[in-house]
Amino acid sequence: MNFDAIVLAGGRSSRLGGEPKAALRRGDRALLSVTLDAAAGAGRTVVVGDPSALVVPAGVLVVRESPAFGGPAAAIAAGVTVLAGPTPADYLLVLACDMPAIADAVPALLERAGRAVDGAIAVDGAGHPQYLAGVYRTASLAAAVRSHASRLENLSVRALLTGLDLDHTAVPPGSTSDVDTWADAARLGIDAPAAVPKETPMAAQNDDEKMAALAEWTGRLSAQLAVDGIDVDVDAVLALAGTVAHEVMRPAAPLTTYIVGYAAGLAAADGSITPRAAFERAAAVAAALARSDDR
Repeated sequence: MNFDAIVLAGGRSSRLGGEPKAALRRGDRALLSVTLDAAAGAGRTVVVGDPSALVVPAGVLVVRESPAFGGPAAAIAAGVTVLAGPTPADYLLVLACDMPAIADAVPALLERAGRAVDGAIAVDGAGHPQYLAGVYRTASLAAAVRSHASRLENLSVRALLTGLDLDHTAVPPGSTSDVDTWADAARLGIDAPAAVPKETPMAAQNDDEKMAALAEWTGRLSAQLAVDGIDVDVDAVLALAGTVAHEVMRPAAPLTTYIVGYAAGLAAADGSITPRAAFERAAAVAAALARSDDR
């Protein structure tokens, strides 16, 4: 198959204390190098990220999304701009750089994309589509970028690709597992390239410490706002924020949790429903709306 590749290596890595994912190591290899090897069959490859922070082999292009940290849709657009020129490849392989076993998924994606209308995306073991592990017809992806050109910043990839007819492709178990937290890194055998940044109360080094810090902050804030005693399900709030950030756009996450909290408070005000049940009901509505959004 005639294809080029876009490797996404930007982002703030906020849940890793700012440690660049591209530089994380599995054994003696950086994740960026592992991902580039997974795309080895590409005619041309472009890495999207901070050029000053990336080490790439000769022949691999590096570009920056606009604006910087504008999100994965903006990063895909930057890659498409470089590769969808006068003589583009028929297909574009798009990979995030934080999936250490992604090479196991690429053959299936390439095979299925050739028989699909607009391309193929991986589906993980839980049935979730992985848009940053996909092979897209270049013309189709370029058209999607053009149609969203005025609002790419913080746009979800799902929204960017709305309207494309994509084959949902089963891939080997674990091949799309990604590194978002230090717990993920430990589970996947990933080491930081240097000492992990010193912890702060709201940016803990591992998930247990982070949750403890969040629980402490929640208690302090609740006391100051005179709502202490309410059972706050921190995991549920974070899960809702993550769903909305992924399915809609990142700035929608804090707005959603605010609106859901407000709605839950109103619903529980007359005492006919518990605050926890009110939150669960409002959160379920928000999550369902986010997943069905087709903006």
